[in-house]
Amino acid sequence: MGQNKLRAFLHFIWATHDRLPLITEEIERDLYRYISAVCRDDQCEVLAIGGMPDHVHLLVGLSNTISLADLMKHVKGGSSRFVTQKLKPGEWFAWQSSYAVFAVSPRDKKMVIGYIQNQKRHHAENTLWPEAETTEEDAETNN
Repeated sequence: MGQNKLRAFLHFIWATHDRLPLITEEIERDLYRYISAVCRDDQCEVLAIGGMPDHVHLLVGLSNTISLADLMKHVKGGSSRFVTQKLKPGEWFAWQSSYAVFAVSPRDKKMVIGYIQNQKRHHAENTLWPEAETTEEDAETNN
């Protein structure tokens, strides 16, 4: 019996509740490591992760064993619990309920990796990709 082959690169963006700056320098590295571990557990290859105090960008090679909705459920739910139980016990932390996701072509993969890895510079220099910086919940809030 043959194996299924899936070559899908997905760029996820999600934000903290009300875009509050909850991802401090103190927890950022451990949070990203946790998110990467969840993706690996779901057999998704993490190609880049980065963000700002109020949002996260994640580029993965999606596995053929999980839906993108289930991956986000695992990532967001698990990481929220991880922050409140391990990184900042007793402090409040939550994600927005929504997220954005974009398919990335293999030829654009390196460019998206660079964008994600240099989030702080792009925000400081205002060299952002506007469509990759908001979720549906952000759009609804701004209307």
